[in-house]
Amino acid sequence: MKLIIQIPCYNESATLALTLKELPRKVKGFQKVEWLIINDGSKDNTVEVAKKCGVNHIVSFSKNKGLAEGFMAGLNECLRLGADVIVNTDADNQYNAADIPKLVEPILLGKADVVIGARPITQISHFSMLKKFLQKTGSFAVRLFSNTSVDDAPSGFRAFSRDAAMKLNVFGRYTYTIETIIQAGWKNLTILTVPIRVNADLRPSRLVKSIFSYVKKSLITMVRFYAIYRPFVFFMTIGFIMLTAGALIGLRFLYFFFIIGDGSGHTQSLILAAILIGIGFQTVIAAFLSDLISINRKILEDLRYRIIKIETENPKRK
Repeated sequence: MKLIIQIPCYNESATLALTLKELPRKVKGFQKVEWLIINDGSKDNTVEVAKKCGVNHIVSFSKNKGLAEGFMAGLNECLRLGADVIVNTDADNQYNAADIPKLVEPILLGKADVVIGARPITQISHFSMLKKFLQKTGSFAVRLFSNTSVDDAPSGFRAFSRDAAMKLNVFGRYTYTIETIIQAGWKNLTILTVPIRVNADLRPSRLVKSIFSYVKKSLITMVRFYAIYRPFVFFMTIGFIMLTAGALIGLRFLYFFFIIGDGSGHTQSLILAAILIGIGFQTVIAAFLSDLISINRKILEDLRYRIIKIETENPKRK
C-alpha cells in the first residue's frame, strides 16, 4: 500500500519547509509514504526548498493556473505513481499533520471513499465571528446540495481512495473544495468527516480575498453544479415557475375580460403572460434536452474513469 501526500504550492518558500517538517514518513497501514508538491508557477524558490526537504515528486507549471487545476494535476500524478490513498494538505501548515493517520483510517478500513478533516471552527482565534458564521452556513448549504454530512466544506485537509480520485474531475478554476464534495455526493461515494487539529496561523488566506467574494463564488459553484448534475430538476423547476406565473397573470386578464367585462386596460398583462408562458415552455424543453446531455456526460465520465484506470495500472504499483 502506498500513501502519497500532495501539497499545492504557489510562492510557499516561507512556510513550506515547516509544513514538510511536520509530515510523516511512516503511516500505519502503508508500506510507502511519499510526498508530492504541485508547483503552480511559483516565482520564489519553492521548488528548491521542496528538494532540500526531501520531496519525492514535483509537478511544475510554467505559470500560475490556480488551486483547482493544481489539485487535479496532483491527483492525476499520484494515480500515475501508483498511490492507493492520496492525502491533500496546504503548504501554510494550517492543518496538523499528526492527524493524517486519523484521516486515512476510514479508507483503510473500507468505510469511506473520501475523508474530510473538520477544523474546530468555533475555537479558531484568528477567524472572525462573521467568518465562523459563514463557514457554518456554507457547510450547511453544501450538505443540502451534495446530500452529504460534511461538517467543514472548505477544508483542504482530505484523503481520497484511489478509486475516488479516479472518479473526480474539477471543472471550476477557483477552488476544488466545494466542487469535489458535490461530485462525490452525487456519484454515491461515501464521505466521512473526522475532527482534526489546526496550527497557528502563518499568513492570511490567498484564496479568500474578501468574505463577499468567497461567498459569491461559492454560491455560483453550487448553483452551477446543481445545474450540471441535476439538470432536469433545475430547468424543470424554472420552467414550472415561469409557466405558473404566466398562467396566473393570464387568468387575471381573463377575469377582467369576461367577468368584469373590460380587459382593455390590461393588455400589458396579456403580453407578459404570453412571454412568461413562452419562456416556461422553452425551459421545459431545455430540461428534457439537458437530461439527455447529462446521460452522455455520465457515459463520458465512465469512459474517463476506465481510461485512467488502464493508464495508471503500471507494473510499479503491482
